[in-house]
Parts: sequence; structure tokens; C-alpha cells
Amino acid sequence: MRELLVELNDLKRVRSAGRAGSIAERLFAQGWAALTGGSPAEEVALEITAKALAAARLCDLDDAFLGAAGLSDEAVGDVLVAGFDAVASHIDSTLADRLRDRLRHRRSLPAGPLPGFVAALAQQPRAGVTCPGRARILLEPPENHAEHCLMVAVYGVALSPFYRADPTLVFVAAMSHHFHNAAMPDAGFTGEMLLGNHLGPMMERTTQWALGELDPDLRVTVERARAVLPDDATAEGRAFHAADAIDRVLQIAQHLRAASLTMATVLDDMELVHAGPVKGFHDRVLTDMRIP
Repeated sequence: MRELLVELNDLKRVRSAGRAGSIAERLFAQGWAALTGGSPAEEVALEITAKALAAARLCDLDDAFLGAAGLSDEAVGDVLVAGFDAVASHIDSTLADRLRDRLRHRRSLPAGPLPGFVAALAQQPRAGVTCPGRARILLEPPENHAEHCLMVAVYGVALSPFYRADPTLVFVAAMSHHFHNAAMPDAGFTGEMLLGNHLGPMMERTTQWALGELDPDLRVTVERARAVLPDDATAEGRAFHAADAIDRVLQIAQHLRAASLTMATVLDDMELVHAGPVKGFHDRVLTDMRIP
């Protein structure tokens, strides 16, 4: 699934006019709104993961836009499933069927109030590459913690069949695993080591602030899921930590990929100047401009 996970990672960087934040940031908020609105966590995990997979190719050509642009419900479902099928060939078949069903037969999940930690995590930048004793490496623009949590949640659901893990548990654990950073600025591995014995109590205190924003029933669900976070002793812990490590590294890989991009890739492989009635003219213009 490596190519799929690389492509999904770009949802942290795709934006559209009239919509605040990246697709990943908005899906993070949608997930929490559905959870606080009383939707079962299993339904939320499937809904958000299905939307993310469809968006890998369709971007913000989502159900809301397609419906507003005049497509029938059936046509909207066809487009979303086409987007999903374009990328999901390596998803476990049973899971893929459940995700495809969410796109084909869309169910409106009631939206509850957004807890304050949702906006705070969206405003909190990730630390970049840090290592004790070394200066940090900052790569612009930085991702935020909402984007990271959403991506780990989607990756976790996709990876769950491999680890024979409960995808719902993994999803909720991932969506909440940086609760402490809603209030705590991210100084990375370096900052954690410099905090020493203060780190644990500080993380516990700031995590409790976020948990305190949830109603009792949802808080129980989240705390149960977060129990898998400390180690890889459970299938869910392994699925979560695999997703977390993959996202951290692919976030850096996209910067390296962009930096090594060549004009041959853009013009030949990706056909930036693609076939059409004026292709010959375009090619002559580029030749005259000595591009490439």
C-alpha cells in the first residue's frame, strides 16, 4: 500500500477556494463533529476513511460539491466510488467493500459541537525534524497536528486488516493521540528530552484538559481507545504505531520528492502540456523558450 499512503499524505496539502484548511484538517473536524454528535465510532471511522480515499484523486470534488453542481444522488455515488477504486486496489477486500458502501449509499452523520481542541490542534504546527544535541530541521510549510492525527487515523484503518486489529479502536486512538498538543507547543524529541521528568506529568495534565471537553460516554470511548497508545503489545497498538511511523516519515519524503522533481518528469511522465488541439503550438513555444 506504499503508493496509496504516499498519495493520501498529500491531503494535508490540498486546499480549495472557500474552504478553510486542508482536506485532512477538515476531515479531522468532520470526524470529531460526528463523534460529538452521537454517531457510533465505527460509522465515523468508515465514513472519514472512505472520504479520504475518494479525495486522494478527486480532491474537493466531494459529495457536497457534486450534489450542488447538479449531479443526482446516483451519479454522485458513481463518481465517489470511481475515485475510491482508482486508488484502493490494495485495500483488504472486505474493508474495501465496507468503505465503498459508505460512498455509494451515503448516510448523513449528525454533527455535534466541535471541542476546542479541534481548532487548537489545527493551529498547532508540528516540530519538524528534531534530535537532542542538534539544531532542528524545519521544512516549510509545516503540517499541523490535526492533519497528522487524521492521516494516522486513516492509515490505521487501512492497515488494520494486516494486523488483525479493530479499525475503530485504531481510528479513535489516532484521532486523539496528540490531545496534549492542543495546549502544549511542539518542541519535538529535543524538547521532550530537555523537559526530563516534567514531560510525563505535563502531558497527562494537558491531555486531561482535552478529555474534559468530551461528554462522559464519548470520553469513555476515547480513553478505551487511547489505552493502546503506550506500546505495541496489542494488534491495535501495532496498527497505530505503524501508521504513526509511516506518516511521520512520508511527511518528510514529500519534501524530498518535491526537491528532486525534474522537468522530464513534469513534461514527459506527467504530460503537463497534454494532448489537445493546440499541443503542437505549445511544444513549439516551449522549444523557442528552451524549456526544458
